[in-house]
Amino acid sequence: MTTRPAVLITGASTGIGAVYAERFAQRGHDLVLVARDAARLDTLAAQLRSEHSVAVDVVPADLTRLSDLTTVETRLRDDTRIGILVNNAGAAQSGSFIEQSTDSVANLVALNTTALVRLASAIAPRLAKAGEGAIINIGSVVGLAPEFGMSVYGATKAFVLFLSQGLSLELTPLGVYVQAVLPAATRTEIWDRAGIDINTLSEIMEVSDLVDAALVGFDRREPVTIPPLHEGQRWDDLQTARQGLLGQIRQSAVAQRYLP
Repeated sequence: MTTRPAVLITGASTGIGAVYAERFAQRGHDLVLVARDAARLDTLAAQLRSEHSVAVDVVPADLTRLSDLTTVETRLRDDTRIGILVNNAGAAQSGSFIEQSTDSVANLVALNTTALVRLASAIAPRLAKAGEGAIINIGSVVGLAPEFGMSVYGATKAFVLFLSQGLSLELTPLGVYVQAVLPAATRTEIWDRAGIDINTLSEIMEVSDLVDAALVGFDRREPVTIPPLHEGQRWDDLQTARQGLLGQIRQSAVAQRYLP
């Protein structure tokens, strides 16, 4: 019988991370759950052990703190049982850029980008050497276009998409699958923490629906999974247009419209 890899999930105490934990436990994977709220993690871990007979380790950590981040990185490097990383921890922030404090913006970037790329960097070499494994990065449709607003949050999620696509190009030939998951508005606590009333949103997806759809994409080995996008061809068209644009770039010559 093939041993299923353990799954390390960040932001696992609630919302998307907690549902990923439930779904992977249902599939028979042991888990390593990472989040700030130790009490919630312990409650979830006890439930999953009881209901699914899987091993669940709890790692309380604030990924904006270097010491905590380093602890999780070390676990990813050294624990050869872990074959799947779900980079889910993240935060949002309301208000315009000039209304947000420099420290709050820096913390948002630290969690949404720096922690995510460091954790991916910690596990990727080991997975590549083994020739198997997966990294799931939770992005957002907000990262597709600045017109959505939330400039810094959107910029961090654009980073997640770009990083995931780049890693996919590098790691797929080595046997490692990288998936970017792009939710739209989803019913999680991120809204309350960002100071946004969820009831003001006209449409919102349930977390279980989002994760179940993302796992369909995972099983299909999609590089980018966008559960709320109903015409998948639109994404393919966007990627084709991007490649076409890149094909028009001539590095040695300035475009005619910029010549004096």
